[in-house]
Amino acid sequence: MEAAGAAPVSPTQVQLFAALDDQGSTVSELARRMGVTRQTAHQAVHGLVAAGLLEQAPHPASARQRLIRRTREGERAHRQAGAILEQLEEQLAGRIGRELVDALRTTLEAPWGRPPGPGDLSQK
Repeated sequence: MEAAGAAPVSPTQVQLFAALDDQGSTVSELARRMGVTRQTAHQAVHGLVAAGLLEQAPHPASARQRLIRRTREGERAHRQAGAILEQLEEQLAGRIGRELVDALRTTLEAPWGRPPGPGDLSQK
């Protein structure tokens, strides 16, 4: 994406962008989907708003909440990222075969359950 002229984003910002739905989401919803704290999601939103990729809009059902949505530039970047991923998948299919790429995609898109929280991982 950087080679295509896009502003650099952190891994958390990429994850947030992927968790965002087309109608917009609250910071709390995004944090839940990402398995991170509300503060972490808020920081990622703030950075993407500053980059012009996201915007905050009034929530139709709650005066206290804001919906986080992609801007026109954010939509463009989202489409561009999708196109780059498609190109990478095609390159990978050329190396390992379409069947294995499809199996990999199926595995990665399968429901893995709720992400572990900070206290869920024990050090053994």
